[in-house]
Amino acid sequence: MQFTDYTDEELIGFLRQGADPDIVEYLMVKYKPLVLSKTRMLFLTGGERDDLIQEGMVGLFKAVRDFNPEANASFATFAGLCVERNIYQAIEKSQRLKNRPLNEAMSMSEVEDQASSKDMHLDPADIMIGKESAGVLRKKISESLSKMENQVLDMFLEGKDYREIAELTGREPKSIDNALQRIRQKVKALLNRE
Repeated sequence: MQFTDYTDEELIGFLRQGADPDIVEYLMVKYKPLVLSKTRMLFLTGGERDDLIQEGMVGLFKAVRDFNPEANASFATFAGLCVERNIYQAIEKSQRLKNRPLNEAMSMSEVEDQASSKDMHLDPADIMIGKESAGVLRKKISESLSKMENQVLDMFLEGKDYREIAELTGREPKSIDNALQRIRQKVKALLNRE
């Protein structure tokens, strides 16, 4: 069977009838440029461009699997929608997962407030040691970060997202995202040394 002799809709119809399974591969290769064009200007938090392309290819596979040849839409239109939907869902999911530890985390002031409310049950020496340790840790973190990273961290801890920080600092959102990744790595390294 010469695939180029048929429309995409006809090929998917043949595939549903159990025809040549190479139709799937043919359509995946044919529509990969569509996936590449949809991912060109996007990025996945904590991931690489290849991860985003892979998500687009999964969307394309779903389009091949789910397309109804009898529908009033072309396969190309349906494939574009499926690719976009899968890519945007991956981006949204990465944003939620990226922020989960921070959303569930407590600020240093909340920890100190909780410690203060429990002060009646703690030895005063333990309280002083705990506060000193928090102060020392804050200082070590600040010293290990660049001026720009400290600025980004301060804004992030104020509740600003990376887009807002990018606007305030005049940098690209990707630059801010990279800075936050570096900050996390440096803080993690400091905590592992303690």
